[in-house]
Amino acid sequence: MNLELEVVVVGGYALSLLAAAVMLDRMAEHTHHRSERFRTAGFLYQPQHDAWVCPKDEMLWPVAYDSERHLVRYRAKPSVCNACPVKSACTTSPHGREVTRALAPWPHSEAGRFHRGVSLVLIGLAALLLLVVAARHPEMPELLVLGVLLVLAALLGQRLTGHFRKTPANFPTPTPSAGLRVTRPSRTRWGSDARRNA
Repeated sequence: MNLELEVVVVGGYALSLLAAAVMLDRMAEHTHHRSERFRTAGFLYQPQHDAWVCPKDEMLWPVAYDSERHLVRYRAKPSVCNACPVKSACTTSPHGREVTRALAPWPHSEAGRFHRGVSLVLIGLAALLLLVVAARHPEMPELLVLGVLLVLAALLGQRLTGHFRKTPANFPTPTPSAGLRVTRPSRTRWGSDARRNA
């Protein structure tokens, strides 16, 4: 099979774009889960109580629900944290140690949507390049190679959009525990979040 040089070059480039999309998505998800483990290192989530247990066996209870980011904030009692012998290694807050738990799965988080979107753009760019070259070279050996790469791009795109297709557009719609105050982060005039450690 004797392929045109343009088909080989664009096919290789499209394949590298597809590989970059997969690697970016995997690395972003890995980094997200790693940062969650780092933020909660030493703490154990107890789903039956909807609470976290610190390394000194004290409970952190839900205190607020962030409706914009779909996070539940958990905090220990200030009197317990301020009397703890390892407080200086744990937190500097006089209000007690705080831990957050995301209610949305990774692809629905802000970072997840961003990285997944970049990956999908790379896949779309690879598919567009393959379609343009297929239109320029409608001969059979070239179409076969380009078709296989297009099918691969379509399968990757379908896999990366799977979470979004399986859930409603307004996902997640969690119901915060009774008694939690619902917070919406305020914005400064520069657009960044101005959170207070309430």
